[in-house]
Amino acid sequence: MAETAPLYLGFDLSTQQLKAIAVTSSLKAEYSVSFDFDADAKGFEVQKGVLTNEAENEVFAPLGLWLQAIDGVLQRLKDAGIDFGRVRGLSGAGMQHGSVYFSDQGERLLESLDSTKPLQEQLGGAFSHPYSPNWQDASTQDQCDAFDKQLGNETRLALLTGSKAHHLWDIKAGAWNEQLLSLTAGSSETSDLKRKLGAADVPEDGGACLGNISPYFVQRYGFSSSCVIAPSTGDNPSTILALPLRPLDAIVSLGTSTTFLMSTPYYKPNPATHFMNHPATPGLYMFMLCYKNGGLARELVRDSLPKPSDVTNPWRQFDRIASSTVPLGQSSDPSSPMKIGLFFPRPEIVPNVRAGTWRFIYKPTTGTLMAADETSWNQPEDDARAIVESQFLSLRLRSRDLVESPTGPNAHLPPQPRRIYLVGGGSQNAAIAKIAGEVLGGWEGVYRLDVGENACALGSAYKAVWAVERKPNQSFEELIGGRWKEEEFVKKIAEGYQEGIFERYGPAIEGLDMVEKEVLKREKIE
Repeated sequence: MAETAPLYLGFDLSTQQLKAIAVTSSLKAEYSVSFDFDADAKGFEVQKGVLTNEAENEVFAPLGLWLQAIDGVLQRLKDAGIDFGRVRGLSGAGMQHGSVYFSDQGERLLESLDSTKPLQEQLGGAFSHPYSPNWQDASTQDQCDAFDKQLGNETRLALLTGSKAHHLWDIKAGAWNEQLLSLTAGSSETSDLKRKLGAADVPEDGGACLGNISPYFVQRYGFSSSCVIAPSTGDNPSTILALPLRPLDAIVSLGTSTTFLMSTPYYKPNPATHFMNHPATPGLYMFMLCYKNGGLARELVRDSLPKPSDVTNPWRQFDRIASSTVPLGQSSDPSSPMKIGLFFPRPEIVPNVRAGTWRFIYKPTTGTLMAADETSWNQPEDDARAIVESQFLSLRLRSRDLVESPTGPNAHLPPQPRRIYLVGGGSQNAAIAKIAGEVLGGWEGVYRLDVGENACALGSAYKAVWAVERKPNQSFEELIGGRWKEEEFVKKIAEGYQEGIFERYGPAIEGLDMVEKEVLKREKIE
């Protein structure tokens, strides 16, 4: 019976690899594979999954690489023993801003695929541009400014689209915005652009059936012709589907970027945050904070630390130094000066500033800043804790209006999330988990969603389960929440709210805000 039970596939196209995970109806993961772009691809000189043109701040990926990865991942699933005939549905997720532009030959080429040949060999002419911009790209500031100007300012753009980074979809109206379409199209005639975007085919139902799988995959890999294709979504929306979030729960994704996610019924956009429709449930929104400088920035600090001969794992040294450094580099007196820094090896979007590193000493009693020097900041050791603190302080600063104090016996606690869930590569790091709880709180603690680094792909697979097996009007939360076994997926890895320490970071939020404004002011002067 087990060998014929249905399977559901979820895909995650991230910056550095394509992952796929297959789950059963009971949400148990049976297969998990990945295709690493640096290590596994043939014919592409990418580094960490991308090509760069630093002179123009361009970061992009060749589409042929991704086509090669699709066949590569499916072949690895086949080698692992999966019976693709069991797969009843699939969904996926892609990195934000990874746009793909099809040519006028795209549909014809997709309809005439030869199952004896790989995708890369057949689809070279299917795209009008051979590269996809990566989310780390910082070459389009002029175009971003034009979108702000089209509606008056970035605040108006954020109110309409949910974010100053989202440029076409009116969230409250549930339709493409004509003013923004006109700017994109270059004229008031927007019908062709609407056709390309799918003006009449934007489903509000995240579990809608878009059709069945292509004959190419049926013939080449043995999929059933009845396999359902459910709508895909972005990488971050898919991550929140990897567990049934409760009110005041927060997910912190610690991958190449650092991302903070919450599900909320409230729509409160502003230019520093991102709101978007929930990927599965109409009437809910996803709140997101996203930073370019996440894991790569932490790795640079890690690699700068002294390397004792008895430590072979560089993260162990990072852990030891970050954990042994006192919060904010302060003395025992909570009113003493605080060490606060910004660590941006790539241009950042929150705040919108060039690449660079800035270290400051903040005096909470006077609200004053001074640039740190070699006598006040021990480099690089102080950087280990400071980079993690600065990333979490920014999350707390920008989410503080969305969290509330708990009810019931914990009503006396200050506003904070109920739980902090960590996902991504950084969730394996003990020091990062410890500091997350100290800065962000979480009165029930800090937890790791224990699916390796596959939260995004897992969310896509769950979405496929829901799309195929739901009853009429059954929500994602109802179906998945009823089958999800917390003890199998979640592990508490650190304490959350700690009285005294959490409060100590309160003034540091104002300090970080001052640091960001000071850096932005200096950049304008220079």
